[in-house]
Amino acid sequence: MHPFSFTKVSSTREALNEARSGGRYIAGGTTLVDLMRETVERPGTLVDISGLPLRGITVTGRGGLRIGALVRMAEAAADRKVRTTYPVISQALELSASAQLRNMATIGGNIMQRTRCTYFRDVTATCNKREPGSGCAALKGVNRTHAILGTSGDCVATHPSDAAVAFAALEARVHVLGSDGRERSIGFADFLLRPGSTPNREQSLRRGELITAVEIPAYSRPLSSGYLKVRDRQSYEFALTSAAVALHVRGGVIREAKVAAGGVGTVPWKLPAVERHLIGERPSGALWTAAAERAAEGARPLEHNRFKVDLLKRTVERQLRIVGGSR
Repeated sequence: MHPFSFTKVSSTREALNEARSGGRYIAGGTTLVDLMRETVERPGTLVDISGLPLRGITVTGRGGLRIGALVRMAEAAADRKVRTTYPVISQALELSASAQLRNMATIGGNIMQRTRCTYFRDVTATCNKREPGSGCAALKGVNRTHAILGTSGDCVATHPSDAAVAFAALEARVHVLGSDGRERSIGFADFLLRPGSTPNREQSLRRGELITAVEIPAYSRPLSSGYLKVRDRQSYEFALTSAAVALHVRGGVIREAKVAAGGVGTVPWKLPAVERHLIGERPSGALWTAAAERAAEGARPLEHNRFKVDLLKRTVERQLRIVGGSR
């Protein structure tokens, strides 16, 4: 770990001032500290924002939900409003990590976490995300856990967050505060960036911006939702594939469908083709199968992860059956 300075702030103004001078925000530290130990990240100054008043979970005026950036993952998962309104979020959080990590990690930090690609974390390997222009060792290396959707010739690393998959499915918005004190809201689909030719740029944040909250829009009731995670082992492992599904069924017809996948994309992967196939139809086993067939459209598998194409389809189909009530 390289030397760094540390400062704790008590207001957003202080935090923004420190960030303007090049400081990096830290709250739970469950991701950044690991990367600093491995010398992947080398910040000169850490700005502790854990004392800022960004820990509330509130219902919005239209009936949506606003989760403060510093709410712990465990707190959000256990919150009654989250569990009853959007169980897909609670389930994704509970499947994310060990209890110890969930007690420390924050919602803002979770969506900001960087990939678990072994080549990214090995400073002796070539990685365009860590060192732009150096190459991507995963392209011809061991790429079993890597992405099949949203990849480029410069990066095939997956985004590791489970909660982000639920947020992507529900079309959440990320609220941020700029260094000039102005607030803005970013749609989740635009918040996390596909690698393209600049895989080192992972979020659409401007320099020094501070995440203040994640807001879930209101949806028609009843809304059934859930999260399914497929992994190599049952406990504390990152997803090979996952599916976040939310369905609004009224009068025996699917009126709204929100579906996203994890473990297969360079960002949490929204599945609009699956959604379109569901809307206006009556739930049935045949419908779930036909819709799930569209989940892997555009996939570009690598040598060792071709199995993810069929696994993704099966994961989405299974979760549609669970949420849709026809197992």
